[in-house]
Amino acid sequence: MATAIWKKIAAGEIDSVYLLTGLEQHIFDTTITRLKKALPDLDDASVIRFDLEETPIDTVIEEADTLPFLEDRKLIIAGNASFLTAKDKGKEKVTHNLELLEAWLANPSPTAIVVFIAPYEKLDARKRITKKMKERATVIEANRLQGKDLFTWVQQEAGAHGARIAPQNAEMLVQMAGDSLLALSAELAKIATYLNGEGDITAEVIQLLVPRTPEMDVFRLTDAYVNGRVADTVSIYHDLLRNGEEPIMLTSLIASHIRLMIHVGLLRKKGYQQNQIAQTLSVHPYRVKLMMENRSLPNDGRLLLILDKLAVIDYKLKSTSGKRERILELFFMEPLRK
Repeated sequence: MATAIWKKIAAGEIDSVYLLTGLEQHIFDTTITRLKKALPDLDDASVIRFDLEETPIDTVIEEADTLPFLEDRKLIIAGNASFLTAKDKGKEKVTHNLELLEAWLANPSPTAIVVFIAPYEKLDARKRITKKMKERATVIEANRLQGKDLFTWVQQEAGAHGARIAPQNAEMLVQMAGDSLLALSAELAKIATYLNGEGDITAEVIQLLVPRTPEMDVFRLTDAYVNGRVADTVSIYHDLLRNGEEPIMLTSLIASHIRLMIHVGLLRKKGYQQNQIAQTLSVHPYRVKLMMENRSLPNDGRLLLILDKLAVIDYKLKSTSGKRERILELFFMEPLRK
């Protein structure tokens, strides 16, 4: 876990080589920030960045082995380490001397901290250099957090800003702002500033300060429509229109949500659990959780009927030059029948 390694960094236990891998940029940024904080005497000239898609590894190693000027150590950040993935060799812009890197990893420079960043979902575990890197480096997997881990992170991040947030409000924040740690961190910082760095982050504060993502509003709209809440559906629809969303795009997103409901229902009947469904469908577990907890979710026949109607709406929207907003609004106001 990144938090355990961050605690060691804060305690001054800093290793010579780190490998950061995964898709969560916020974890990369936080690790670099914590390393800089743990090295208070480090100036900007001693923080050196390389892009390994443009610079050969030889240059990085040469820099690491060069003594720092007027500093005890230097921090080297080597991004885009694509040689750790299954990327085709012919597509690489530069040639890396991986044998040199392997030898260097066995005896890294004592005056440099080198952070290799591989911002990819998977590394090629079959490669010799990948195995050596994982053996020699301190590895932080910056994977997307899910479920309780994500909500716990939100609570911890709120605490880091001097505020508190209850589990149910952490879920609400994720529902409104999405599951990107970078976006959630920015929202928590904004809320903490509003609270003057202390107090509870309540549902009212979240509703006041956090803008909903279009996807989350469409989720709310779809849920209201399939459950027959016409007034709520039309109200959310008008909010989306005021925010500049287009009916054609909204129709596509609604259809996507309906298909997700069908898939969740089918997998649930097969005995799949929440996380299994989320992983199979490549969606966030919280969205699956909301659908599974909705006891009034329509049956498959009704959902398929909605998809058929949306296909007709999509055709009308794309073939008319009239007021498109009204076409979708009439669809929402029409009673849903089998």
